Amino acid sequence: MGGFFASALKTDCVFDLFFGTDYHSHLGTRRGGMVVYGEEGFNRSIHNIENSPFRTKFSSDVNEMKGYLGIGSISDYEPQPLIVRSHHGTYAITTVGKINNQAELADKIIGKSGTHFLEMSGGSINATELVAALINQKDNIIEGIKYAQDSIDGSMTMLLLTPQGIYCARDKLGRTPLVIGKKEEGYCASFESFAYLNLGYTDYRELGPGEIVIMTPEEVRTLAAPGTKMRICTFLWVYYGYPSSWYEGISVERMRYNCGAKMAQRDKLTKEQVDIVAGVPDSGTAHAVGYANESGIPFSRPFIKYTPTWPRSFMPTIQSKRNLIAKMKLIPVHELIDGQRMLLIDDSIVRGTQLRETTEFLYKSGAKEVHVRPACPPLIYGCKYINFSRSNSEMELITRQVISEKEGDAVTREILDDYANPDSDRYHQMLESIREKLDFTSLRFNRLDDMIEAVGIPRDQLCTYCWDGKE
Repeated sequence: MGGFFASALKTDCVFDLFFGTDYHSHLGTRRGGMVVYGEEGFNRSIHNIENSPFRTKFSSDVNEMKGYLGIGSISDYEPQPLIVRSHHGTYAITTVGKINNQAELADKIIGKSGTHFLEMSGGSINATELVAALINQKDNIIEGIKYAQDSIDGSMTMLLLTPQGIYCARDKLGRTPLVIGKKEEGYCASFESFAYLNLGYTDYRELGPGEIVIMTPEEVRTLAAPGTKMRICTFLWVYYGYPSSWYEGISVERMRYNCGAKMAQRDKLTKEQVDIVAGVPDSGTAHAVGYANESGIPFSRPFIKYTPTWPRSFMPTIQSKRNLIAKMKLIPVHELIDGQRMLLIDDSIVRGTQLRETTEFLYKSGAKEVHVRPACPPLIYGCKYINFSRSNSEMELITRQVISEKEGDAVTREILDDYANPDSDRYHQMLESIREKLDFTSLRFNRLDDMIEAVGIPRDQLCTYCWDGKE
């Protein structure tokens, strides 16, 4: 995943850029970067943030960088922003998204223009560099952005910093957000809507799918009108989004309350059956509050997340270490666990490793029962549009492992559709297998229709691919 922030001010923008970018630290773990443009031209700084927060690494840069236009990014993969020199002039670029046909596009560009790409570790190329190369295939930046977005199989939102202003382009189907804030000194652009509030900006507007604007200290002008079709990622509300953010006017925290309430209505559990409702910190907590409020079962915090030195749940980047850190971060409150029948809500189950260890941790701390309620349906497909996790294969999903065990190699789309149907026998057999593997007392996933109702916008405007495979 990743996040970005941009500022265009009549005064120096570095302070706003620094803190606005830092507010996106929950979205990435590997690289942070800032580029500003001012009287001395472009000035860029990129740091590794795997073992140190963005704010710590960039605190000295704030005193040295000066400019009135700037873009910043937090990236879970490639170093960015990049500074590119081309027939468009010099510009800086940062992106958020996923390119499924990366090799095909790179080969096409190399064959056409003879250019080259620098390989990163692991042999892949920098996706942002590839986007810049696509943009450079056309005569102007606007046509270049459109060409890049039309060529990419996946999704791509981008910011381009030029001496004339900052081009902001939301991906074609609006799978990721891009919002504009405004204050007297100018404007900002942000992935997360909350990132600019404490910097004095107010909500100005959200870009539509495929919309392209240019942002200067004086104005935000539309260069390409938004499309009519949108597929914003539903998982933004369930997991990714910071609680104080909103997308398409829908509050993340409110959606999670709604989501928990829908699960409670479907479950119909009472205080006679379960003693407490708890959420796996952090994103599971709000879902649990909604469940507790609706069901009347007391909400409790039986374990606390230790965050001073491990502020993000998916840090560091090595899977085995992430599992260890996730386990080390949860500190039990034994008095709230011992002898309790617990209903535990997490945002999702991906591989199941962390939740299995959490359940073991609760049993060892004296829990009598652990009933698990993921806030979204079973994840059956790997995301094609956002770098949702570091999974290299759909077979890393616990659902696909169970399906493979039951069906062998003859897994068709029709069979997967049946496993995604919460009213089918295959679905219930899959849940029972997952429950046994992860040692839960009971397991019940949120239903897709209930989750969509909790968001509150039409289903045909939401991306639900990872649950039902529908594009």
